[in-house]
Amino acid sequence: MDEVEWTRRPNPEELRVGLISWAGSYLTSEAYKNTVTATAKGLGRRQTWEILVSNEHDTQAVVRLRSLQGLYLLCEADGSLCYGRPRTSHHGCFLLRFHRNGKWTLQCIISGRYLESDGEDVFCNSRVLSAYHMWTPRPALHVHVILYSPVNHCYARADPTVGRVWVDAPVPCLEECGFLLHFQDGCYHLETSTHFFLSHLDRLVPQPSTQTAFHMQVRPGGLVALSDGEGGMLYPQGARLLLGLGSNPHRGEEWFILQRCPTWVSLRSKTRKFLSIIYDVEIYAASEHVTPMSLFQFECDDESSTLQLRAANGCYLAQRRHRTVVANGHPMESDTFFRVHWNCGKIILQSPNGRFLGIVDNGLLMANATIPGPNEEFGIRLANRRFLVLRGRYGYVGTSSEHDLMKCNMDQPDCIHLLPCRQGIYHFQGQWDATYGNPNLPGETTALNTTGTSKSRSMRISVTQLSLPSLAKHLFRATIHLKRPPPRPLCAVLFSTE
Repeated sequence: MDEVEWTRRPNPEELRVGLISWAGSYLTSEAYKNTVTATAKGLGRRQTWEILVSNEHDTQAVVRLRSLQGLYLLCEADGSLCYGRPRTSHHGCFLLRFHRNGKWTLQCIISGRYLESDGEDVFCNSRVLSAYHMWTPRPALHVHVILYSPVNHCYARADPTVGRVWVDAPVPCLEECGFLLHFQDGCYHLETSTHFFLSHLDRLVPQPSTQTAFHMQVRPGGLVALSDGEGGMLYPQGARLLLGLGSNPHRGEEWFILQRCPTWVSLRSKTRKFLSIIYDVEIYAASEHVTPMSLFQFECDDESSTLQLRAANGCYLAQRRHRTVVANGHPMESDTFFRVHWNCGKIILQSPNGRFLGIVDNGLLMANATIPGPNEEFGIRLANRRFLVLRGRYGYVGTSSEHDLMKCNMDQPDCIHLLPCRQGIYHFQGQWDATYGNPNLPGETTALNTTGTSKSRSMRISVTQLSLPSLAKHLFRATIHLKRPPPRPLCAVLFSTE
């Protein structure tokens, strides 16, 4: 597979952060009277801010902070803080300085006073810098991430066979390119897809500890650098680009672009052959095994039923002349958008001209059929992840160590492992089993079955909808039946028509 430049413009989620005060509480836009406080202990929607940069240079930038409600953090003449609409060109502008310890300070452009907190209230009163003015940025994107090195033009890849991490993957289509970024006690732990942790000794270890804790420096736009807090920086080293700690990075090698882990899938025809790119851009149902050229990045529009499929050559599937479908499209072309129809775990794709994609006699993918049939149905399977990390409006889905509850507002998630059953059908494996039933109201918690030990506790959860379009938002609705589930495994439909 030829190496491609797999960069893209950052999405809004990658430009958002939470800001943690010296007291460990988050800068929060309150729901009443447009007030701003620093009392929240977790990162939620009202603690999330988008950093809008108007001018950046080395260790500082002129920025505005915008909440998810679309309103801006504003400093008034008396030093009080609120959020609303700027009244002048400089109203709401702050000079953001990046400090060597990873902290940020925000200085009001108009008054010259620093943003600070007393542990509860937030204000701009002092022009003399102190520890009370320091804020710790925490990226607000989903914890399942990929790390891209703009210097080496490659992604980090864990190698569980040797217990190392390399920065040598030109395309992030492999499961090994995905990492879970855990935030705990002001530090970050980098967990691989096989649930090992990167340590200060440049090796993977089975458990998190102080030796797997890294400090993070954050820049607007998703740029991050990880260090051990004692002068060592994490960057690719040597001819094989081993990711390890060192003290002498060159040309910004320590900086990575932090991105949400994309969804890659494989598509299989009724003849059980995988769609693969052959002859540069043409697509055939010809391969009996999954190869990098038979993987496609699944990019869906959450507000509609349109889909784009990006191939490993960096281009998008597009309908061309004579109804052929080839992998040479660009992201903004209308011919690269297909309408999605779901049918019992299989997917049907409709081209912009209204015809359906299918396989012709020689195995070529074309947009021929006016009515979909078996040749237009494709089995679909996740290719780059064996688990799900679910996040809804109120936080992650996870269990509580203090109570026998499963909550949908957790700061840290539980991994839900996927066991393929039939095409488009998965078993969910974890500390609970999945069954069908009525959903809870949004934000409600669900009780664990307390029968058994803490390691063997089980629960019955209803998965009412979990399709690939909803994976982009990680929607999850569940209900509990307070009895031990039957011993038989239950299949959860991952790909649905809803």
